[in-house]
Amino acid sequence: MKSFKVVLIGLGLGLMSLASNGQQLAHYSQFFLNDYVLNPAVAGTHSYFDVHSTYRYQWVGIQDAPRTFLVSMNGPIGKGNMGVGGYVYSDVTGPTRKTGFKASYAYNFKVTDKVKLSFGLAGGLMQFAVDGSEINLNEKNDQAIATVWTAAYTPDAAFGAYLYHDDFFVSLSIPQLIGTKLQLAEGYSTTDNSLKNHYFLSGGYTFHINDAIDIQPLVQAKYIPPTNPQIDVGARVIWNEMIWLGGTYRSEDAASIFAGINFLENFSFGYAYDIITNDIKQVSSGTHEVVLGLRFNERKD
Repeated sequence: MKSFKVVLIGLGLGLMSLASNGQQLAHYSQFFLNDYVLNPAVAGTHSYFDVHSTYRYQWVGIQDAPRTFLVSMNGPIGKGNMGVGGYVYSDVTGPTRKTGFKASYAYNFKVTDKVKLSFGLAGGLMQFAVDGSEINLNEKNDQAIATVWTAAYTPDAAFGAYLYHDDFFVSLSIPQLIGTKLQLAEGYSTTDNSLKNHYFLSGGYTFHINDAIDIQPLVQAKYIPPTNPQIDVGARVIWNEMIWLGGTYRSEDAASIFAGINFLENFSFGYAYDIITNDIKQVSSGTHEVVLGLRFNERKD
């Protein structure tokens, strides 16, 4: 039993820390569609409530590769200078599963007549679990492998600041703020199994080419100590605020192409395909990501 627990801890934490270049949080190629998930300060910055669901199927062709599903909602309250929101998520990689939720509050105030600044804070709970029945060991003499489900729970928090205008945004956030340790089994507290702080900085600017066409350059930088910073840079072309096409390049990882549409006034759909550029491309055909959105309860000023 002791050796089995050691294998569980090593495998679970190894997958969690090594997936996506050391990143413990799921990556989203279409970060511009649901930026609230990475920054609680985004809540209430629009005149409506919105709901987004995201499904990400990473590294197609690799058995037990990461799968992520998320549903979020946020919007303005009070006189429009406050925002609330929340989301639930499930992130599965082989025998490991990370599930949880966060709820948030944000306050928005004017910097100038057209520029606003928002600060947000979120808190929640995360479960990290390992399903022992899905692990195959070289030594077959441990009968506990067929039944053991090991889980750890930890509080989680996020902080963010969001500067925005009709034509641009700058987002700074720490979506994983509490560096607690995950204790999957008693007696193994010396293992380095702590959650790592994640630092995100992103921005975009919309250039109005003419009455029908806008071009929006986008950039996102991520830093998760002690790994190297990772940068996404790209752009999308938007036609009549309804259809968009674009792409980004993510350093040491992938190039992403995406397209989307706003339809029936309140609905949106976005799809992204990641073309892998690192060594994983030898065994995977790429990554798929789908985002569905719904707007409602829009304020009329």
